[in-house]
Amino acid sequence: MSTPLPETAMIMAAGKGTRMMPLTKDRPKPLVRVAHTTLLDHVLVHLRNAGVGRIVVNVHYLADQIEAHLADHAQDFDVTISDERSLLLDTGGGLVRAKDLIAGDPFICVNADNWWTDEGENAFVRMAEAWDGDRMDVLMLVVPFERAGNTQGQGDFDLEADGRLTREGGKRARPYVWTGVQMLSKRLITDAPEEVFSTNVFWDRSIAVGRCHGLVHEGQWFDVGYPEAIHMTEDALGYAG
Repeated sequence: MSTPLPETAMIMAAGKGTRMMPLTKDRPKPLVRVAHTTLLDHVLVHLRNAGVGRIVVNVHYLADQIEAHLADHAQDFDVTISDERSLLLDTGGGLVRAKDLIAGDPFICVNADNWWTDEGENAFVRMAEAWDGDRMDVLMLVVPFERAGNTQGQGDFDLEADGRLTREGGKRARPYVWTGVQMLSKRLITDAPEEVFSTNVFWDRSIAVGRCHGLVHEGQWFDVGYPEAIHMTEDALGYAG
């Protein structure tokens, strides 16, 4: 049971980019470049190719630079800023702050620190086709650990035969890595435990009732959240410089 493509995407762009230092000393992480393209523009290209026309972008660190950059894309997107200048709210708090700015339900949510290529159909379109609001509150795009380029983790989730994601038993090596791309229903974003908190709170609630699902990405995916990963990603993509 598919749903029409969500009309809005939220881009998480408020982080301080600590792992990306020293490149983020004078620029926010979403404006760091891979193969001459900013991480933010990479996300925007995928959204535009999918046909998404509205974006909500949260900002905190060097927020003016992100706002100025987005002004250059006004012809492609209806842009709304979710302002976290006064307090960085983490991912869960950021969703709560932005919820009323997001048109439509479900919506796409993307972290601006990953890089991916599509094999065949656009990943956002695939997610819309896979979405079933009767069974899901979360649909994460995941990639097998062995195909997770530059990852520094052990894997995030187990994927059940029916598509549900689980992660019981504490931290351990798991076969699937979250790509930083997801679809969410607004009904999940409720009863915030505090002002600043991680989206993990919402995910755990969804997992507990079997409504957190995964879709395996069919293309390449790279973690580009730290400086060394940029060159590794460019090499893997065959970028000549």
